Amino acid sequence: MADANATIPSALRPVAGVGGIVRDALAFIGSLAWLLWDMAAWVSRALLLRQVRFGYSALVSQTVRVGVRAIGIVTLVSGAIGAILALQTEPSLADFGQSDKVANIIVVAVFRELGPLVAAIVLCGFAGAAIAAELGTMVVGEEIEALEAMALNPIRFLVVPRVLATAVSLFVLSVLSDLVAVTAGGLVGVFFLSIPYEVYWDNTLDQVSTSDFLSGLVKSVVFGLILGLIACLNGLRVVGGAAGVGKATTDTVVQTVVTIIVVDLFFTALFYAVGWN
Repeated sequence: MADANATIPSALRPVAGVGGIVRDALAFIGSLAWLLWDMAAWVSRALLLRQVRFGYSALVSQTVRVGVRAIGIVTLVSGAIGAILALQTEPSLADFGQSDKVANIIVVAVFRELGPLVAAIVLCGFAGAAIAAELGTMVVGEEIEALEAMALNPIRFLVVPRVLATAVSLFVLSVLSDLVAVTAGGLVGVFFLSIPYEVYWDNTLDQVSTSDFLSGLVKSVVFGLILGLIACLNGLRVVGGAAGVGKATTDTVVQTVVTIIVVDLFFTALFYAVGWN
C-alpha cells in the first residue's frame, strides 16, 4: 500500500484519500446490508417453516440482558437531560415573558430527537460494546467454527436474537426516555422555576402530537437495528486475538454513534420534507 501511494502524485493524494474513505464506507454499508439480508432470511424461515425454530428463549434472554439491565442508566441520563433543558431554556424565555413555554420546548425536543437518540447512545456503550466483545471472544476461541462444524448457522443462533433484542429494547427504552425526560423537566419547572403545574401540563398536552411520538419510535427501531448489526458485524470479523477484540469494541462504539447521528439527520430531513413535524 505504501508503494502504491508513493506512485500517486502529491497533488492527487488528497483525492486518493477521499476515495479510500468512500471505498471503506461503501464496504461497511454493504457488509451491514448483507448481514441484515441474511438475518431477515432466517427470521422469515422461522416464521414460515415449522421445522425452523425461532429461538424465543434466546431472544428473551438477550432482551433482558440488553434492555432490562439498561433501564437504570437510561432513566438517570434521560432525567438529567430533561432537567438540563428546563434550566437552560428558561432564562432566554423569561426575557420575553414566556417562561411557561419551557414545557413546549422540552416535549418537542425529547419526543422528536433526544428521547430515542439518548437511549441509543446509552445502549451503544452499555450493550453494543458488550455484544461485539462477546462475539469477538467467540471468534478468537474458535467457538464460531465449532458451531459451523456442527451445521449450526452463527447468523441464526447468534446474530438474530441479539439484533432483534436491541431493536425491541431500544423501542421500549425510547418510550421510557421520553417519559422520564419530560417528567424531570416538569419537576424542575414546577418546583424550581415556579411554573404552575396546570400551566406546564396544559402546554405539554397542547404541544405534543401523534407525529412527534411516532417519529421518535420509528427512529428508535432503526437505531436498534443499526446498533445490533454493527456490534455483531464487528464481533464476527475479529482478527488478532485480544487486540482484535479491543479494536472491535472501540470500532463498534465509534461507528454506531456516528451512523446513528447521520441516520437521525436523514430522518429529520425526511420528516421535515414530508411535513411530518
